[in-house]
Amino acid sequence: MKEAHTQAAPPSPGTTLPVVESFYSIQGEGMNTGKAAWFIRLGGCDVRCPWCDSKNSWDTGLHPHKSISEIIAPIAASSATNVVITGGEPLMHDLSILCSALKSAGYNIFLETSGTHPLSGTFDWICVSPKRHFPPLKEVIEKADELKVVISSADSTAWAEEMRKSVKSSCALLLQPEWDRRESTLPIIIEYVKAHPQWRVSQQTHKYMNIP
Repeated sequence: MKEAHTQAAPPSPGTTLPVVESFYSIQGEGMNTGKAAWFIRLGGCDVRCPWCDSKNSWDTGLHPHKSISEIIAPIAASSATNVVITGGEPLMHDLSILCSALKSAGYNIFLETSGTHPLSGTFDWICVSPKRHFPPLKEVIEKADELKVVISSADSTAWAEEMRKSVKSSCALLLQPEWDRRESTLPIIIEYVKAHPQWRVSQQTHKYMNIP
C-alpha cells in the first residue's frame, strides 16, 4: 500500500517577506532626515523608475523570504527605536503582521512607498513618493504624512502640484532632485521653493555622508 504524500501549504501572506537587505543607519532624506533608523528593504517592484538606486530589489524571486521573527531579531539586538520599511515597493506585500510585531516591540514605523498598491499595516509616518509613469492610488496618497516628489526636469514641479491636490492639509511637501541630475535640478527646486514656500527641499544626504 502506497503512503499518501501531503504537500505543505504555502505560508500565509505576510508571514514571510523577501528581504533584500536589513541594516542600521541614518535616515538620509525626507522629513525624518538625520534620525537613526533600522532599514528593512523588501524585494519586488513594478514601478521601476529609471533613476532607481536599488534596482537589485526589483525582482522578488532573487531575495530570500524570511519569517517575521527572523526579520525582527537583529533589530532587537540593536539600539534602534525607529524602523523604515522600504523597497522596492513594500506595499506589494501584506505588511500587517510585520507592523503588528514591530509595534508590539515598541518601534516607530516609517513607510517609504510610491503608493501604487493598497495600504496594509499600521505606521507612525507614511512617505509617499509618487511617480508619473505609475501614479499612486488615491486611498494611499490621501493618508500620506509626507509627499516627496523627485524632480528630474523643470516640468516635474507641475506634477508635484497635481499630486499636492490629493494630500491632507497637514502633509509635509518636499521636492527632491534626481541624484544623477542634481546639478541641473537643484537650482530649479531652490527657486521654486523660494516662490512656493509651502514646499521644502529634500536631499539624499546619506549619499553625501557615504552611508547606506
